[in-house]
Amino acid sequence: MTLSLFIAFFIFLTFPVFAASANDEAADTSKVTLVFDHVLPNVPGKSIKGLLVEYAPSGSTPPHTHPASAFVYATVLEGAIRSKVNDNPEQVYHAGENFFELPGAHHLKSINASDTQPMRMLAVFVVDTNEEILTRLDR
Repeated sequence: MTLSLFIAFFIFLTFPVFAASANDEAADTSKVTLVFDHVLPNVPGKSIKGLLVEYAPSGSTPPHTHPASAFVYATVLEGAIRSKVNDNPEQVYHAGENFFELPGAHHLKSINASDTQPMRMLAVFVVDTNEEILTRLDR
């Protein structure tokens, strides 16, 4: 009886861990920090905004888009990211590599390529100055 209670208790305690660690791309598990925001003096109405995007191991952002005015250039600083934009093939970008998204692009997959290491990247947006919401999740 004691052993079966122990096993039941252990299963109960570990179930949420397994459920939370599953690769659930529907949940936004990213940490995003605005690191700079500057008006471009030679391009009226446009700004350059930098976001530090961090994923824990297996972390991800669900499918999303950015403002129609946004050109996005991203550089992986640490770890690796698995990415799929529009109909382009899925790719893995490692630290030191970069990619870009054209205005109106649909980012279908954005997930840490590692189950054990964190991922950090700098995403630089050239975007209309009045844009405040830089990422719109598909819902």
